[in-house]
Amino acid sequence: MSMRSKERRARLLDALNAGEIDVDDLARRFDVSASTVRRDLQFLSKNNHVRRTYGGAILTGHVAEATLDQRIAVQGKAKQAIAQAAADLITDGETLILDAGSTVAAFGRMLLQRKLRIITNNLALLPFLAKAPGIELIVLGGTIRATSMSTMGPLAAEALRRMTADRAIMSADGVVDGRGLCEADLEQVALKSLMMQQAKDVIVLADAAKLGRAEQDAWAPLPPHWTLVTDGDAANSQRVMFAASGARVVIAG
Repeated sequence: MSMRSKERRARLLDALNAGEIDVDDLARRFDVSASTVRRDLQFLSKNNHVRRTYGGAILTGHVAEATLDQRIAVQGKAKQAIAQAAADLITDGETLILDAGSTVAAFGRMLLQRKLRIITNNLALLPFLAKAPGIELIVLGGTIRATSMSTMGPLAAEALRRMTADRAIMSADGVVDGRGLCEADLEQVALKSLMMQQAKDVIVLADAAKLGRAEQDAWAPLPPHWTLVTDGDAANSQRVMFAASGARVVIAG
């Protein structure tokens, strides 16, 4: 089953973040025809996200925020609902650690009128949070990971070890009962694990499509008690399984 074109285009932008990419490589990666990829690239070039090259495409310079918007567009309504439901769990005066990821970015944008201390590696949120009058913003430095517009690595971890928080707001490529948060990169999960250790409470934001998904092979185990905020499409069997193993399950919308 092919991905919906909107989601595929969002993932195409992610792939292009790595540099110049060949059409045939992209077609193999997304299991579609080369002509489908060319149509997607044509669409993206019309919207100024990419510049076509012979046999492929490269990103145009200002695409970082557009990539975030594209990601939020994937499962967009669900992500916005999850972000709102999670924001309703937050009390003014708290210190929050915000993970990278598009659903956490949507959540962060819900906080602009709040009074909070925010520690984050989510670079896409900085232009919004930096202007919010009630937000004290602390940014974790480190190595830039372009696909998620975030920082990671030993510098980010060293800074984070010096701080604790009331809650860590987490994202993931997949969330699997009994195993934890699934990601592509070991450095990502090392930082995610530390974020969860440094917070009293952990809230994971994950749409229904991410529940039980284990496509990557790097893992950050979850604490014994945590909160899952997901959407109404989450299968009842998944809700029951997570609740039985110690999660508080909040259904958005």
